[in-house]
Amino acid sequence: MKYVIIGNGVAGIQAAETIRQFDSEGSITMIGDETFPPYCRPMISLALEGSVDQDKLHIRSAGFYDDLNIRPVLGKRVTGIDVDNKKVLIQEKSARPSLQASSTIMDLICKLLSIFGGDPGTEPRRGSETGFEFDKLLIATGADPRPVKATGLNLKNIFYMRTEVHVRQMLEILPGAKNALVLGGGLVGFKAAYGLLCRGLHVTMLIRSDYPLSMQVDEKAGRMILDQLSEHGLEVKVGVEVTGFEGIKKVERANLSDKTAIACDMVVVGKGVLPALSFVPRDKIQADLGILVDQHMETNIPGIFAAGDVAQSVDIARKISWVNAIWPEAVEQGRIAGMNMAGRQTAYKGSLSRNVIRIFDLDVMTAGLVNPPSDPSYEVVSSDNLRLNIYRKLVFRNDKLAGFVMVNAIEQGGILMSLIKNEIPVKIPKAAMLEPSFNYNQLMM
Repeated sequence: MKYVIIGNGVAGIQAAETIRQFDSEGSITMIGDETFPPYCRPMISLALEGSVDQDKLHIRSAGFYDDLNIRPVLGKRVTGIDVDNKKVLIQEKSARPSLQASSTIMDLICKLLSIFGGDPGTEPRRGSETGFEFDKLLIATGADPRPVKATGLNLKNIFYMRTEVHVRQMLEILPGAKNALVLGGGLVGFKAAYGLLCRGLHVTMLIRSDYPLSMQVDEKAGRMILDQLSEHGLEVKVGVEVTGFEGIKKVERANLSDKTAIACDMVVVGKGVLPALSFVPRDKIQADLGILVDQHMETNIPGIFAAGDVAQSVDIARKISWVNAIWPEAVEQGRIAGMNMAGRQTAYKGSLSRNVIRIFDLDVMTAGLVNPPSDPSYEVVSSDNLRLNIYRKLVFRNDKLAGFVMVNAIEQGGILMSLIKNEIPVKIPKAAMLEPSFNYNQLMM
C-alpha cells in the first residue's frame, strides 16, 4: 500500500503514526513545505513574547521519520493532484528556508524574505514537477494567512504570523522597532499584539468589527476584553481597516479607512486563516471553504482523505458542515483519517469550536455557537458580576446546550463542553446552570 500525506503538521503526523500502528509494511511519503521537524504552531506566539525558546517548539525529533520508516519530502510545495492517475505533483525548488542551515545563511535568507512581506513560499514557484503515486492520499496542508488588501505591501517589516519562520523574521528586526501595528482582532492578532507588548513596543491593533475576538465571543464579553486590552497599554481602534502602507524601503506609516494615518515601523497581519487548498482540483475533489469530508474524513473521491485546518466536516454545535481550525480537532481528525486509510473503519463524531485564552486579568473560555440566529428554537441565559469581571452566557437549541461564553470562573467549562458533545437534554430551569456551584448531577436524574 502506498500512502502519501500532504502536510507535515499535527494532522499529518497523527495520521502517519496511526497508519503505522496498523500497517507496518506500507510505504508512507510525507510532503511538507517547511524543512524542519514538526512543531507546535499555536506556541509560536510564546516564542514571539519570549516565554519559550524557538527550539522548544518542536513536537517530534529529527529522527521521527526514520523511526516510523517514513519518506520525508520537505521544503516542497504541492502544485497539483492528478486524481485520475493517483499522483501528487510537487515543484522541484525549495519553498521555505531550512532552520538547519548555518546561522549566517539563515539570517541572509530571512532578510531577503522579509523584503517581500507576505507569507514566504505561499505562491508556488515555476519549475519542473515530480509526481508521487498513491493508493491512499491524505490532504493535511492546514491553512494559509488570510491576505490583507492594501497598497505598499512590498515594503520591508510587514509580516504575517503563521509559521516559525515568520516569528524568526520578526525577532530579527525587533531591536530597531518601537511602534507596531497589528491588523486583526482575532486570536492571531491578539497573540501577536501581546507578544510585542511583552517586548516593550507600543502596539496599536486595528479591528474591523466593533470588538475583539468577534468570532469567538459575544459583544458583552468582547467589550470586557476591549477594556482589558486598553487598561494594559494596547491601543485599539475598532471599525477601521488599513488601506495602504507608505515608507522608504521600510514601512513607516499606515493609512486607514477613516482617512487617518498611524506611524509604525513594523506591521503584523493577523486577520485569520484560509484553508490551504489552492492546488486541489475542485472539478474533481469537492470543496467549499475547506475540503468536504464525510464521517470517515474521506472526500467524494474514494481513497482521498482530508484532515485538519483544510478539512470541512460536520460541526457538532452548528449541525452544518464547518471548518474549525483548532489544534485538538486537527489531532483527532488526523487520527481518524489514519485509521480509515489503514482499513480500520472509524467514524468521526464531528468538530466543536472552542478556545481558552488568558487576556491579562481575564480567563476566557468559549465553545460552540455563541451568537445564535434569531430563531425560536434557541434560548439564551446569561449572568454577570462586572465588579469581579465575571460573565456567563449559555446558548441552548431545543433544550440542548449548543454553546457558551465564560469570562473568569471557567472551572465548569469542561463539563459544559461534554454536554454539547453528548447532546444531553436539559429539562431543569436553565438559568440555574449559571451558578458556579450548580450540581450537574441534576441533569442525570
